[in-house]
Amino acid sequence: MTPLDKPLRRELTLGDQAYTLTIDPTGLKLVEKGRRNGVEIRWADLVTGDAALAAALQASTERT
Repeated sequence: MTPLDKPLRRELTLGDQAYTLTIDPTGLKLVEKGRRNGVEIRWADLVTGDAALAAALQASTERT
């Protein structure tokens, strides 16, 4: 296997909206293309099952 030692960025489209997915050694981040803020999940949270809790907390603190 190839180690994940630097960020890997990919663009994806969901519906008609473009997003940038960044995967790095600490976790992953999904942001709307052209924006800076998005959803970030650490690998440790994903493995322990805290990812859903972290995502819900982040969503509840975002400004709409």
